[in-house]
Amino acid sequence: MNLHLAVLLVYAAILMGVGLWIGRRVRSSTDFFVAGRRLGPSLLFSTMLAANIGAGSTVAAAGLGYADGLSAWWWVGSAGLGSIVLAFWIGPRIRRIAADQGLHTLGDYLEYRFGEHVRATITVLLWMGTLAILAAQIIGIGWILNVVVGLPPWLGCLIGGGVVIVYFTAGGLLTAAWVNAVQLVVLLAGFLVALPLTVASAGGWGAIQAATHAVDDYWNVWQGGSSGWFYLAMLGPAFIISPGLLQKTYGARDDRTVRLGVGLNAAVLLVFAALPPLLGMIARAVEPGLDNPELALPTLLMQALPPAVGALGLAAIFSAEVSSSDAILFMLATSLSQDLYRRYVDPDASDGQVLKVARRAAVAGGILGTGLAVGAASMVSVLGLFYNLLTVSLF
Repeated sequence: MNLHLAVLLVYAAILMGVGLWIGRRVRSSTDFFVAGRRLGPSLLFSTMLAANIGAGSTVAAAGLGYADGLSAWWWVGSAGLGSIVLAFWIGPRIRRIAADQGLHTLGDYLEYRFGEHVRATITVLLWMGTLAILAAQIIGIGWILNVVVGLPPWLGCLIGGGVVIVYFTAGGLLTAAWVNAVQLVVLLAGFLVALPLTVASAGGWGAIQAATHAVDDYWNVWQGGSSGWFYLAMLGPAFIISPGLLQKTYGARDDRTVRLGVGLNAAVLLVFAALPPLLGMIARAVEPGLDNPELALPTLLMQALPPAVGALGLAAIFSAEVSSSDAILFMLATSLSQDLYRRYVDPDASDGQVLKVARRAAVAGGILGTGLAVGAASMVSVLGLFYNLLTVSLF
C-alpha cells in the first residue's frame, strides 16, 4: 500500500469516526435538520465554507484553470459574491422566519411564503438537481482514487459515496458541522502548502508564464474560456438561494451568527477562488498534454510534490469532495423526509419516525447519486445542470 492511499484511508476512517461519535448526540429531527438551532459563528462558518469548497471548487476549477487560465477565478469567485448577498441580506431574514415559524427546510419556507403548490413544484425540481450535484462531488472522489492508486473511477465513486453516507446519516447537520470543521483545517492547509511548493517545482512564475505564453488571454482574469459574467450569472444566484446553504442558516443561533459566519465564508471564498486555477495553470506548464483537464490537480500533487506533502494535498481534495457531498445529502434527506413524508405521506408522524425517514432518505439519496456519478461523463456538465435548475426554479 502506497503512502497516498494509506493517508486517504486513515483520514476517511477518522471522518466516519467523528461522525458516528457526534451522531450519538442527535435525539430529534430538530437536531438532525437544524442542529438544534444552536450553531455559533465558527461552526456555521466552517460548515458553510466546507459545503462551498467541493469538487467544483477544486478539481473542476483547476481543470478550468488548466484549459482557460486565470479567468477560471470566476468559477469560485462568483460563489463568494453570491455569499455576500446571503450573509447580509437574505440569510438573516430567512433564519429569523425559520426560527419564529419552526421551519426546517426550504420547502417549509416556500409553503409559508407562497403556498403548497409552489412548494411541491420546486421540491421536485430540486430533487433532480440535487442528485446531479451530488454525482459531481462523487465523480471527483472517483478521479482522485483513480489517479492515486489506479482504481477504476466507478470503484472510487463507490468508496467515496460510502464514506459520506456513513458519517452524514449518523447525525445530519450536527454531525456535518463538526466533521466539516476537521475537513476545513485539512483542506486549507493542503492548498496553502501546495501552491508555493508546486511553483518552485515548476521553476518559478517566470518559467510557468513562459510555458503558457502562447495561449491567448491565459493570464487575463476577464478573458479566456467562458466569460466571467457568464459564470457570475450562472453561479452567483445559486449561492444566494441554494437550499443546502439556506437550511444551514436555519441552524444559526441568531442573526449576528449568520452575518459573521456566512460573511467570513464569502471573504475566504473570494481569496480561495484563485488557488485551484493557479494550480491548474501550473499543471499545464508541467504536464501540457493531459487528455482530461479535470485530472490536472491530482496529477500535479502526485508528480510535483514530495510524497508526504502530496498526500496532504490529496487529503485536502478529498476533504473538499466529501464535505460538499454531505451538504447535498443534507438537502436531499431533509427535503424527502420533511417536504414529502411529513407533509404528504404521514402528517401525524412522530418526531422519531421523521428522524428515521431522514436517515433512510440520506442512504437512498447517496446510493442514487453514486449511481449517477458512475454513469456521468463530466463533472462540469452535471454541475451546470444543477446550477441552471436551481437558478431557473428559485429566481
